[in-house]
Amino acid sequence: MGKLIYGAPTWSVEFEDRALAHLRIVMIAKLRRAESFSFSWKFDAAYGSGRSSLWLHPAIPLQFEFYGGREPALNRAWIEELMLTANSPGGLELVPEPGVADTGKTSPRP
Repeated sequence: MGKLIYGAPTWSVEFEDRALAHLRIVMIAKLRRAESFSFSWKFDAAYGSGRSSLWLHPAIPLQFEFYGGREPALNRAWIEELMLTANSPGGLELVPEPGVADTGKTSPRP
């Protein structure tokens, strides 16, 4: 599990390292272009099947913290799917990795 840490004061939510590595690529690409966007994800059923959204802006601090020592191999197809959602009116949504059942487990609540 890794953490997405956002804002000041900080707020964080946990994601699997693999999902977080892919989100990092997409988020940094958007923020580098000075684009603000929303990011939405669903909570795992074990935590109540809730949903959360966050507004990301280039001027607000963003940090990615990984617990695993190795960088996961990146899946280009997943990055492309995430980028498609990020460029849509609904904003970035954590969609499942193509060919993998569940990759977006999070903590119960931020």
